Amino acid sequence: MEPSLPIIESLVRKIKDEMFSSVDFYSFVSPSAYDTAWLAMVPDPTVGNDGRPMFGECLNWIVNNQRDGGFWGELDGYGNPTIDCLPATLACMLALKSWGVGSGNVERGLAFIHANTKKLLEEHHDRCPRWFAIVFPAMIELAQKSGLEVVFPDELEEVLTDIFCQRQQLLEREELVNKYHYPPLISYLEALPSWYGTIDEEDIVKHLGEDGSIFQSPSATACAFMTTGNRRCMSNLQALVERFPCGVPSIYPIDEQIIQLNMVDHIQRLGLAYHFQEEIENILENVYSRYMSQEQKPRHSLIPIQIHKDSLAFRLLRMHGYRVSPWRFCWFLNHIDILIHMEEDCEHFSSVMYNVYRATDLTFPGEYELLVARSFARKLLQKISSRGIRDDAVALVPNFHTLIEQELVGLPWMARLDHLDNRMWIEQKSKNSTLWSGKASFYRLSCFHDEGLMQLAVKNYEFRQAIFKSELEELKRWCKGCGLTDIGFGREKTTYCYFAVAASCSLPHDSAVQTMIAKSAILITIADDFFDAKGSVEELEILTDAVGRWNGKGLSSHSKTIFEALDDLVSYMTEKHLHQQGSDISNDLRDIWHETFASWLVEAKRSRTGYIPSMDEYLDTGMTSIATHTLVLPASCFLNPNLPKGKLKPPQYETITKLLMVVARLLNDTQSYQKEQEEGKFNYVSVYMKENPGPGTDIEDAISYMTSMLDEKRKELLEHALMDGLDDLPKPCKHLHLSCFKVFQMFFNSGNRFDSNTELVHDINKAIYIPLEVQTLKPLKPLPGPKKANLTMNAHLGQTYKLPRVKSSFIMQWISPKTLRDDLGKISISLKPKTCFV
Repeated sequence: MEPSLPIIESLVRKIKDEMFSSVDFYSFVSPSAYDTAWLAMVPDPTVGNDGRPMFGECLNWIVNNQRDGGFWGELDGYGNPTIDCLPATLACMLALKSWGVGSGNVERGLAFIHANTKKLLEEHHDRCPRWFAIVFPAMIELAQKSGLEVVFPDELEEVLTDIFCQRQQLLEREELVNKYHYPPLISYLEALPSWYGTIDEEDIVKHLGEDGSIFQSPSATACAFMTTGNRRCMSNLQALVERFPCGVPSIYPIDEQIIQLNMVDHIQRLGLAYHFQEEIENILENVYSRYMSQEQKPRHSLIPIQIHKDSLAFRLLRMHGYRVSPWRFCWFLNHIDILIHMEEDCEHFSSVMYNVYRATDLTFPGEYELLVARSFARKLLQKISSRGIRDDAVALVPNFHTLIEQELVGLPWMARLDHLDNRMWIEQKSKNSTLWSGKASFYRLSCFHDEGLMQLAVKNYEFRQAIFKSELEELKRWCKGCGLTDIGFGREKTTYCYFAVAASCSLPHDSAVQTMIAKSAILITIADDFFDAKGSVEELEILTDAVGRWNGKGLSSHSKTIFEALDDLVSYMTEKHLHQQGSDISNDLRDIWHETFASWLVEAKRSRTGYIPSMDEYLDTGMTSIATHTLVLPASCFLNPNLPKGKLKPPQYETITKLLMVVARLLNDTQSYQKEQEEGKFNYVSVYMKENPGPGTDIEDAISYMTSMLDEKRKELLEHALMDGLDDLPKPCKHLHLSCFKVFQMFFNSGNRFDSNTELVHDINKAIYIPLEVQTLKPLKPLPGPKKANLTMNAHLGQTYKLPRVKSSFIMQWISPKTLRDDLGKISISLKPKTCFV
């Protein structure tokens, strides 16, 4: 176990240096071969008729960065080309051919196109993305015009026909700038066919951003400059290449906060946040200050990415204690036209709605807008799940259906334990990594595909598993030594108790808190069973009195075993606290345990005499007998910062503690009332029925009342756990309250999993025993080193060029580099009849 620690610490230091010390988050963004190719095609307007590229470094990048398979573009997690490799490879070959260089690169590119187009198109035929339907036909047309001899097999004619027809339908339906389509058509300026319409310099200048770009698209901006000679476009391109001499990104400028937020979210979901607490807080503090100063109004062409960012920021900021209004991301609910568009084109918003749904997990009391947003997101995710994910505007997330099903069908976030969530995320990301959607290509954020980060996540998980195994074995020995294992009655839940604590808390590896809570939970389970069914009233009174005096003299049998185990635990905690904090908490610990035993005695006497208390009486005792305060408050004395000694004194508990006690009791009672009814016992359901008699009242009414009450108390508890100023408790203590609540929600979410001998076995094995099922991703191969570009086209490409039969109106006028200098005036694209293949 210990040998792994130096490796983990070394990886943490390395990642801090590589990922957090640099202020340039663009270093995480992979280059776009497609956009780099378009910049490589730009002729230098300052030279004569012979011509040369304005951005020679882009041309060199293309020559030097062809993949081993002969293509340009992104790889998936298995090292295979993605669909964006088809237009990217065609664009790169066009750039090379237009300058008469890289004949060997072109040959290898053509070989890739011929060998792989059929496979890639058939994989995506039924879910061809919007951007691909616009760009790929244009690249084919430009290849045809330039003389690149591309051959497609006959069996692809139908597929290609469908793609060309899809483009035609898109271009007929959409305006040049449509507030609901992201990115807008004008950002595909380089790919718009001649029949689309007339776009002149006035149209282009009208849509230039303050930075001189066409909707942050390098390729469209390059085309705009080639066709208009606009100085602002030129300045944008020059600044772009100066900053990215080794391949330009697909979007520029990028909102760096989106990169930061996604990086923080990724690190948290890998279970690594506690290694980077200071770095994460610095990022979120910066995000918060800028986030709150910005006016939240829709930028229609950027709606998907805007909602993605706003909902992710809301969730992360709220999780870290920042007060953020739900309207910071729910603003879209006030725009009926946006809601209608999202429903009609829901696949485009799949990852956006996923983030919205996750953000609504953190709903506080009275935040009805979050309930509306959750309902809307759930409806769209259900529709997306049934239709399939085709054209997401933000990201291509691997196994996205699994993530959606986890949210919609599996346990809700409130009932999921962090350790198992971390495992799922690690295993998913080890098999495939997220690709982010650019305008016409995918790109990677290297922080998502960082080999060191994944190695750290795996090592960290394995290290925690090793700790869990060791502590569980120690716990079993303690139970055996105290006589609890062989006590002969009740539920033996040693493993269950430890699993619930360990898998829900992210505590330092050398913390004794997990073991303390687990021992307390085991004792509570056994003692509660003793009071429920085994002990006589006299035995229970004697045991409770002994706990009150803290003197076990005269106890025997099971009472003696329980008291001696309890005394051992309290003595251990007292001694440890005296050593660490210098104060004696023995009397406080004894008082809190006595209060718990006394509540069990009250319930036992009620049960055996048949007395049914009022709802208030029942809950007053029941919130103590559930014993959550007995778990979290003593353990909080050992956190950092620790619980002040005065906060242990019953019954002066903080609101968050009282909320936890009530919520845990209600959760237990909603799922165990049938069992207790069969055993002749009562709980909150039967008490409600007694106070609300009548022919119209049944168990469903009682459950409905409790569910409604639970929902409100749950929101209150969440707010108290995450926000400062509501309780006078340290943040780690409040987070321990939240972890305890999530454990109870997991046990009693839709049944009584705690009393089941089988339901949790698989989760326990995954958390503690089963090794991670990780697949080593093929690393993104380092791009080849510098080499001389082949400045002459030596190879004769003699193959027959074959395309589906296309109307001549599908051919976009190609302007060669040589004549571009003379033609940098108004671009006139004449509108012609729009027809599909015949």
